[in-house]
Amino acid sequence: MWSCLGLTSLLIAQSTQSPIDKPVESLRFSEDGIFHISILEDLHFGENAWDSWGPEQDVNTVTVINRVLDKESPNLVVLNGDLITGENAFLENSTVYLDQMAGPLVDRGLAWASTYGNHNSSFNLSRSDLLAREKRFANSRTEAMVSDHQAGVTNYYLPVYGSGAHHRERNDMPELLLWFFDSRGGVYYQKRDASGNEIPQPNWVDVSVVEWFQATNADLVQKHGKHIPSLVFVHIPINAALAVQTQHEVDSHKEPGINDDYPLAQQGQNWCASGEYGGSCSYAGQDELLMKALAQTHGVIGVFSGHDHGDTWCYKWDKAISGIRPVNEKGINLCFGSAYGLRGVRDLDSGFSTGAGDAIEAEGW
Repeated sequence: MWSCLGLTSLLIAQSTQSPIDKPVESLRFSEDGIFHISILEDLHFGENAWDSWGPEQDVNTVTVINRVLDKESPNLVVLNGDLITGENAFLENSTVYLDQMAGPLVDRGLAWASTYGNHNSSFNLSRSDLLAREKRFANSRTEAMVSDHQAGVTNYYLPVYGSGAHHRERNDMPELLLWFFDSRGGVYYQKRDASGNEIPQPNWVDVSVVEWFQATNADLVQKHGKHIPSLVFVHIPINAALAVQTQHEVDSHKEPGINDDYPLAQQGQNWCASGEYGGSCSYAGQDELLMKALAQTHGVIGVFSGHDHGDTWCYKWDKAISGIRPVNEKGINLCFGSAYGLRGVRDLDSGFSTGAGDAIEAEGW
């Protein structure tokens, strides 16, 4: 299910699109009932652009992306955070790396959707400017649906409909919802405090986003009369991922993948309960509202994160964590992909497989 490249490939089966070549059209399952998502994590374009190895790494990453997409031919590509290493960016051209990254997707007419990561908020890199650069491409499905100034940028959802005939029979009801949350982090764009220091940005999903998610999902349930199966993409993992890693011991025989980042870095890391940022502060439950919302939402079957470059496992959250237990008796799959851009061609021959559909298959699809 996992690649050493940082690629997660999901084959999601629809019970009962041709490949996307017109990005303005709705996302749809194919006629054989499959919707194929490829997730690319932590590409980190623009790293050390002033050294020879930085641009070479970007070229190698593009090579890997091309070779993987030739094998995968997905319906949608998800760029799940840290697209660019913002602290290495220059103000004048901080977003141009997006063009290099998008090239393989545009060449194939593939749609993509992004979340932004902590390295995408830097003194010289603005999340809003990065979104504006993305929206120059018709293939980009990335949106900003929450306007609160503390929310970050990439908070939105995408519906995936049934194949042509099936879609018409269901009267425009989505078969799948893809939720994207901005876990923020990094530092604020072009801001310094009174002492001239860069100002850190909270590294968890804001309460305004959680409230938007709950209200929007409730509206969708009321409109369609059912809970729609859902997948969630957020760059920094929730604390439940740390809990299953440290309390339940990830078993490589049952949860295949690498577990080198131990303990992993979760939302809220290094932030105090008082709201102060400091390396001596431990986790203070900043993402518990999000965890509760995910756990209490029928239909959520998987949460996919990056951030921790050495973790590529998938583990089911089906026990109480911080008093929170998923309402779905099958639990919620908490999944990782490793750093694609930082691992590059070296790992390409390690091989990868498609088949995460078995891990997230929902009864009734």
